[in-house]
Amino acid sequence: MDNDQGLGGRRRWQLAALLSAPMLWLGVAYLGALAVLLVSAFWTVNGFTGEVVREFSLQNFRTIATEEVYRNVTLRSVGVAVAVTVICVVLALPMAFYMAKVASPRTRGWLVIAILTPLWASYLVKAYAWRVLLANDGPLDSVIGTPGYGLVAVVIVLTYLWLPYMILPIYAGLERLPDSLLEASADLGARGGRTFRGVVLPILIPSIFAGSIFTFSLSLGDYITVQIVGGKSQLIGNLVYANVGAANNLPFAAAIACVPVIIMVVYLTAVRRSGALEEL
Repeated sequence: MDNDQGLGGRRRWQLAALLSAPMLWLGVAYLGALAVLLVSAFWTVNGFTGEVVREFSLQNFRTIATEEVYRNVTLRSVGVAVAVTVICVVLALPMAFYMAKVASPRTRGWLVIAILTPLWASYLVKAYAWRVLLANDGPLDSVIGTPGYGLVAVVIVLTYLWLPYMILPIYAGLERLPDSLLEASADLGARGGRTFRGVVLPILIPSIFAGSIFTFSLSLGDYITVQIVGGKSQLIGNLVYANVGAANNLPFAAAIACVPVIIMVVYLTAVRRSGALEEL
Protein backbone atom coordinates (compact mmCIF):
# COMPACT_ATOMS: atom_id res chain seq x y z
CA MET A 1 0.00 0.00 0.00
CA ASP A 2 2.82 2.39 0.91
CA ASN A 3 4.57 1.61 -2.39
CA ASP A 4 1.38 2.36 -4.32
CA GLN A 5 0.96 5.67 -2.50
CA GLY A 6 4.59 6.56 -3.12
CA LEU A 7 4.24 5.70 -6.81
CA GLY A 8 1.08 7.79 -7.05
CA GLY A 9 2.81 10.71 -5.38
CA ARG A 10 5.74 10.54 -7.79
CA ARG A 11 3.38 10.43 -10.77
CA ARG A 12 1.51 13.47 -9.52
CA TRP A 13 4.81 15.29 -9.01
CA GLN A 14 5.96 14.36 -12.52
CA LEU A 15 2.63 15.54 -13.98
CA ALA A 16 2.90 18.82 -12.08
CA ALA A 17 6.46 19.31 -13.32
CA LEU A 18 5.35 18.55 -16.89
CA LEU A 19 2.55 21.13 -16.73
CA SER A 20 4.61 23.80 -15.00
CA ALA A 21 6.29 24.98 -18.20
CA PRO A 22 3.02 25.57 -20.14
CA MET A 23 1.48 27.27 -17.11
CA LEU A 24 4.55 29.47 -16.74
CA TRP A 25 4.35 30.41 -20.42
CA LEU A 26 0.64 31.18 -20.03
CA GLY A 27 1.36 33.41 -17.05
CA VAL A 28 4.19 35.27 -18.77
CA ALA A 29 2.68 35.59 -22.26
CA TYR A 30 -0.99 36.13 -21.44
CA LEU A 31 -1.10 37.72 -18.01
CA GLY A 32 2.11 39.62 -18.75
CA ALA A 33 0.57 41.06 -21.91
CA LEU A 34 -2.50 42.14 -19.96
CA ALA A 35 -0.27 43.79 -17.36
CA VAL A 36 1.62 45.71 -20.05
CA LEU A 37 -1.71 46.73 -21.61
CA LEU A 38 -2.98 48.04 -18.30
CA VAL A 39 0.22 49.94 -17.51
CA SER A 40 0.51 51.54 -20.95
CA ALA A 41 -3.12 52.68 -20.76
CA PHE A 42 -2.04 55.21 -18.13
CA TRP A 43 0.61 56.75 -20.40
CA THR A 44 0.02 59.57 -22.87
CA VAL A 45 1.40 60.78 -26.19
CA ASN A 46 3.08 64.12 -26.64
CA GLY A 47 0.94 66.03 -29.11
CA PHE A 48 3.95 67.88 -30.56
CA THR A 49 6.61 65.17 -30.87
CA GLY A 50 4.35 62.11 -31.01
CA GLU A 51 6.51 60.34 -28.43
CA VAL A 52 5.03 58.26 -25.61
CA VAL A 53 5.18 59.99 -22.22
CA ARG A 54 5.69 57.24 -19.63
CA GLU A 55 4.11 59.09 -16.73
CA PHE A 56 1.00 58.07 -14.81
CA SER A 57 -2.08 59.89 -16.07
CA LEU A 58 -5.83 59.30 -16.15
CA GLN A 59 -6.26 61.45 -19.25
CA ASN A 60 -7.07 58.53 -21.58
CA PHE A 61 -9.76 57.11 -19.31
CA ARG A 62 -11.14 60.59 -18.64
CA THR A 63 -11.48 61.14 -22.39
CA ILE A 64 -13.25 57.79 -22.85
CA ALA A 65 -15.65 58.54 -19.98
CA THR A 66 -16.49 62.12 -20.99
CA GLU A 67 -16.56 61.97 -24.80
CA GLU A 68 -20.00 60.95 -26.05
CA VAL A 69 -18.64 59.19 -29.12
CA TYR A 70 -16.79 56.61 -27.02
CA ARG A 71 -19.82 55.95 -24.85
CA ASN A 72 -21.94 55.43 -27.96
CA VAL A 73 -19.40 53.05 -29.49
CA THR A 74 -19.21 51.07 -26.24
CA LEU A 75 -22.99 50.76 -25.99
CA ARG A 76 -23.19 49.84 -29.67
CA SER A 77 -20.53 47.14 -29.23
CA VAL A 78 -22.30 45.66 -26.20
CA GLY A 79 -25.62 45.76 -28.07
CA VAL A 80 -24.17 43.90 -31.05
CA ALA A 81 -22.57 41.30 -28.76
CA VAL A 82 -25.86 40.77 -26.87
CA ALA A 83 -27.85 40.51 -30.12
CA VAL A 84 -25.44 37.95 -31.57
CA THR A 85 -25.55 35.92 -28.36
CA VAL A 86 -29.35 35.90 -28.14
CA ILE A 87 -29.75 34.91 -31.81
CA CYS A 88 -27.16 32.16 -31.38
CA VAL A 89 -29.09 30.77 -28.40
CA VAL A 90 -32.37 30.80 -30.32
CA LEU A 91 -30.80 29.00 -33.30
CA ALA A 92 -28.63 26.62 -31.30
CA LEU A 93 -31.31 25.22 -28.99
CA PRO A 94 -33.40 23.36 -31.62
CA MET A 95 -30.32 22.32 -33.59
CA ALA A 96 -28.55 20.92 -30.53
CA PHE A 97 -31.74 19.21 -29.29
CA TYR A 98 -32.20 17.46 -32.63
CA MET A 99 -28.58 16.35 -32.65
CA ALA A 100 -28.64 15.03 -29.08
CA LYS A 101 -32.14 13.57 -28.71
CA VAL A 102 -33.69 12.97 -32.13
CA ALA A 103 -30.98 12.06 -34.63
CA SER A 104 -29.61 8.52 -34.79
CA PRO A 105 -26.08 7.94 -33.47
CA ARG A 106 -24.67 7.76 -37.01
CA THR A 107 -26.49 10.91 -38.13
CA ARG A 108 -25.41 12.61 -34.91
CA GLY A 109 -21.77 12.06 -35.77
CA TRP A 110 -22.19 13.55 -39.22
CA LEU A 111 -24.04 16.55 -37.79
CA VAL A 112 -21.22 17.22 -35.33
CA ILE A 113 -18.76 17.12 -38.24
CA ALA A 114 -20.98 19.52 -40.19
CA ILE A 115 -20.98 21.94 -37.24
CA LEU A 116 -17.21 21.76 -36.81
CA THR A 117 -16.26 21.95 -40.50
CA PRO A 118 -16.85 25.73 -40.92
CA LEU A 119 -14.41 26.36 -38.07
CA TRP A 120 -11.59 25.08 -40.29
CA ALA A 121 -12.34 27.62 -43.00
CA SER A 122 -10.54 30.96 -43.02
CA TYR A 123 -12.23 33.75 -41.09
CA LEU A 124 -11.58 36.24 -43.91
CA VAL A 125 -12.93 33.90 -46.58
CA LYS A 126 -16.21 33.49 -44.69
CA ALA A 127 -16.51 37.21 -43.96
CA TYR A 128 -15.86 38.21 -47.57
CA ALA A 129 -18.28 35.52 -48.78
CA TRP A 130 -20.98 37.21 -46.71
CA ARG A 131 -19.93 40.57 -48.13
CA VAL A 132 -20.76 39.22 -51.58
CA LEU A 133 -24.06 37.75 -50.36
CA LEU A 134 -25.15 40.97 -48.65
CA ALA A 135 -24.14 43.31 -51.45
CA ASN A 136 -26.78 45.25 -53.35
CA ASP A 137 -27.77 43.36 -56.50
CA GLY A 138 -26.05 40.33 -54.95
CA PRO A 139 -27.36 36.74 -54.72
CA LEU A 140 -29.60 37.42 -51.68
CA ASP A 141 -30.87 40.74 -52.99
CA SER A 142 -32.36 39.09 -56.06
CA VAL A 143 -34.16 36.44 -53.97
CA ILE A 144 -35.25 37.79 -50.56
CA GLY A 145 -33.63 41.22 -50.40
CA THR A 146 -30.63 42.30 -48.39
CA PRO A 147 -30.15 44.71 -45.48
CA GLY A 148 -26.98 46.02 -47.12
CA TYR A 149 -23.90 46.90 -45.12
CA GLY A 150 -24.34 48.11 -41.55
CA LEU A 151 -25.02 46.85 -38.03
CA VAL A 152 -27.63 44.34 -39.21
CA ALA A 153 -25.10 42.82 -41.58
CA VAL A 154 -22.53 42.71 -38.77
CA VAL A 155 -24.95 40.83 -36.50
CA ILE A 156 -25.79 38.35 -39.28
CA VAL A 157 -22.16 37.61 -40.11
CA LEU A 158 -21.03 37.36 -36.48
CA THR A 159 -23.94 35.04 -35.73
CA TYR A 160 -22.85 32.78 -38.57
CA LEU A 161 -19.22 32.86 -37.44
CA TRP A 162 -19.79 32.11 -33.74
CA LEU A 163 -22.88 29.87 -33.87
CA PRO A 164 -20.85 26.62 -33.54
CA TYR A 165 -19.44 27.88 -30.24
CA MET A 166 -22.99 28.02 -28.89
CA ILE A 167 -24.22 24.75 -30.41
CA LEU A 168 -21.47 22.55 -29.00
CA PRO A 169 -21.85 23.43 -25.27
CA ILE A 170 -25.64 23.09 -25.50
CA TYR A 171 -25.26 19.80 -27.35
CA ALA A 172 -22.92 18.54 -24.63
CA GLY A 173 -25.42 19.58 -21.95
CA LEU A 174 -28.28 17.83 -23.73
CA GLU A 175 -26.27 14.64 -24.08
CA ARG A 176 -25.97 14.52 -20.29
CA LEU A 177 -29.73 15.00 -19.91
CA PRO A 178 -31.28 11.59 -19.09
CA ASP A 179 -34.07 10.54 -21.42
CA SER A 180 -35.92 9.26 -18.36
CA LEU A 181 -36.57 12.86 -17.26
CA LEU A 182 -38.27 13.64 -20.57
CA GLU A 183 -40.29 10.42 -20.39
CA ALA A 184 -41.33 11.14 -16.80
CA SER A 185 -42.46 14.65 -17.77
CA ALA A 186 -44.52 13.23 -20.63
CA ASP A 187 -46.05 10.56 -18.37
CA LEU A 188 -47.13 13.28 -15.95
CA GLY A 189 -49.02 14.98 -18.77
CA ALA A 190 -46.64 17.84 -19.52
CA ARG A 191 -46.59 19.04 -23.11
CA GLY A 192 -43.45 19.84 -25.07
CA GLY A 193 -43.33 23.51 -24.09
CA ARG A 194 -43.88 22.74 -20.40
CA THR A 195 -41.20 20.03 -20.48
CA PHE A 196 -38.74 22.39 -22.12
CA ARG A 197 -39.35 25.20 -19.61
CA GLY A 198 -39.51 23.04 -16.51
CA VAL A 199 -37.02 20.24 -17.24
CA VAL A 200 -34.71 20.99 -20.17
CA LEU A 201 -34.04 24.73 -19.82
CA PRO A 202 -32.95 24.73 -16.13
CA ILE A 203 -30.40 22.02 -16.88
CA LEU A 204 -29.17 23.85 -19.99
CA ILE A 205 -28.66 27.26 -18.38
CA PRO A 206 -24.99 26.57 -17.47
CA SER A 207 -24.36 25.32 -21.02
CA ILE A 208 -26.00 28.41 -22.50
CA PHE A 209 -23.86 30.66 -20.32
CA ALA A 210 -20.78 28.68 -21.31
CA GLY A 211 -21.53 29.21 -25.00
CA SER A 212 -22.34 32.87 -24.41
CA ILE A 213 -18.83 33.45 -23.08
CA PHE A 214 -17.50 32.69 -26.55
CA THR A 215 -20.18 34.43 -28.61
CA PHE A 216 -20.30 37.54 -26.41
CA SER A 217 -16.54 38.03 -26.01
CA LEU A 218 -15.69 37.29 -29.64
CA SER A 219 -18.39 39.66 -30.89
CA LEU A 220 -17.43 42.36 -28.40
CA GLY A 221 -13.82 42.51 -29.59
CA ASP A 222 -14.31 41.88 -33.30
CA TYR A 223 -13.27 44.55 -35.78
CA ILE A 224 -12.59 42.72 -39.05
CA THR A 225 -16.22 41.86 -39.78
CA VAL A 226 -17.21 45.46 -39.04
CA GLN A 227 -14.68 46.71 -41.55
CA ILE A 228 -15.87 44.26 -44.20
CA VAL A 229 -19.67 44.50 -43.88
CA GLY A 230 -20.24 47.23 -41.28
CA GLY A 231 -20.39 50.18 -43.62
CA LYS A 232 -19.82 53.35 -41.60
CA SER A 233 -20.48 51.65 -38.26
CA GLN A 234 -17.72 51.43 -35.70
CA LEU A 235 -17.24 49.18 -32.69
CA ILE A 236 -14.63 49.11 -29.94
CA GLY A 237 -12.24 46.99 -31.99
CA ASN A 238 -12.23 49.54 -34.80
CA LEU A 239 -11.27 52.33 -32.41
CA VAL A 240 -8.38 50.26 -31.08
CA TYR A 241 -7.23 49.48 -34.62
CA ALA A 242 -7.48 53.13 -35.71
CA ASN A 243 -5.46 54.39 -32.74
CA VAL A 244 -2.78 51.75 -33.22
CA GLY A 245 -2.48 52.47 -36.94
CA ALA A 246 -3.39 55.86 -38.36
CA ALA A 247 -3.42 57.82 -35.08
CA ASN A 248 -0.29 56.09 -33.73
CA ASN A 249 -1.57 56.56 -30.18
CA LEU A 250 -0.75 53.28 -28.46
CA PRO A 251 -1.59 54.42 -24.90
CA PHE A 252 -5.06 55.56 -25.93
CA ALA A 253 -5.58 52.34 -27.89
CA ALA A 254 -4.60 50.39 -24.75
CA ALA A 255 -7.09 52.41 -22.69
CA ILE A 256 -9.89 51.65 -25.17
CA ALA A 257 -8.89 47.97 -25.19
CA CYS A 258 -9.33 47.92 -21.41
CA VAL A 259 -13.05 48.63 -21.86
CA PRO A 260 -14.00 45.18 -23.27
CA VAL A 261 -11.61 43.56 -20.79
CA ILE A 262 -13.46 45.19 -17.90
CA ILE A 263 -16.82 44.24 -19.41
CA MET A 264 -15.73 40.62 -19.78
CA VAL A 265 -14.36 40.47 -16.23
CA VAL A 266 -17.72 41.66 -14.90
CA TYR A 267 -19.55 39.21 -17.17
CA LEU A 268 -17.34 36.26 -16.22
CA THR A 269 -17.75 37.06 -12.55
CA ALA A 270 -21.53 36.90 -12.96
CA VAL A 271 -21.39 33.75 -15.11
CA ARG A 272 -19.07 31.99 -12.64
CA ARG A 273 -21.81 31.96 -10.03
CA SER A 274 -24.06 29.98 -12.39
CA GLY A 275 -21.52 27.17 -12.69
CA ALA A 276 -21.14 27.75 -16.42
CA LEU A 277 -17.34 27.74 -16.28
CA GLU A 278 -17.52 24.06 -15.37
CA GLU A 279 -19.07 23.42 -18.81
CA LEU A 280 -16.00 24.71 -20.69
